[in-house]
Amino acid sequence: MLEVTGVTKRFGEIVALDDCSLTVPSGRLVGFLGPNGAGKTTAMRVVMGILTPEAGGVRFEGRPVDRTARLRFGYMPEERGLYPAMGVREQLVYLARLHGLDQRRAGEATDRLLERLGLVDRAGDRVEALSLGNQQRVQLAAALVHEPALLVLDEPFSGLDPVGVDVLGAVLRERADAGTGVLFSSHQLDLVEHLCEDVVIVNRGRVVAAGAVDDLTTSSQRLVVEVAGDDDGRWVDSVPGVTVGSREGHRLRLVLADGAGPQAVLRAAMPAGTVRHFSFERRRLSEVFREAVGA
Repeated sequence: MLEVTGVTKRFGEIVALDDCSLTVPSGRLVGFLGPNGAGKTTAMRVVMGILTPEAGGVRFEGRPVDRTARLRFGYMPEERGLYPAMGVREQLVYLARLHGLDQRRAGEATDRLLERLGLVDRAGDRVEALSLGNQQRVQLAAALVHEPALLVLDEPFSGLDPVGVDVLGAVLRERADAGTGVLFSSHQLDLVEHLCEDVVIVNRGRVVAAGAVDDLTTSSQRLVVEVAGDDDGRWVDSVPGVTVGSREGHRLRLVLADGAGPQAVLRAAMPAGTVRHFSFERRRLSEVFREAVGA
């Protein structure tokens, strides 16, 4: 398990991280979310030892993280770090050797990843000759080639087409199922909701929400109600503890506070017109995100 505890990092008068704490359990996919400038990249750089915090610390498997521990981490930085004039396979073998694999194991691990990521036909190409999407796949392979115990990935899905997103998502799921902890940042909230068991949401350097996706998205009741002929939805105002979350035509998504019951909603809706649809649904992660960051 990765544990980031009470980390504070400043750049001059700017507080990038403010008493930031999070955990990444082994075998779990954790989505790291926040607006631009929230502190996600800074937190990842602290984990990787690129930045030193003014306060707080980072532990992995119960011990302070040092250089030896970080050799077991796989990292995909925000600014990609491949050697553009170097061949794909040659580069991956080289990076695997830097992490301690011998030549044979490095070659075998590289070949498995090239096959899994659909890059076999480009193994001899220079990185600069690849499309941006394939460069992204090679960058992911560089983070995976030494079979890390922890993955820290900054916007790994950026620039990928839908097929690439599916492949990468499946690879990350496989790694988590094999026991690897995975922390990745993304602005694609639907993708995070689909892939991740847990999320951490930061805003202005502070963690503003964290926990299991299922817990966060079912923490309050949602009702979807469609009333034919209802043009303004004013009938909702008569139901205590119920507010309109969103509206699409005549279909309302209602938020029910604790103690508010669906029967009261139905009784209020019927005089407003014909009730065509009435069902519960879970909150979307995008709603949780907007509420957490005050958007």
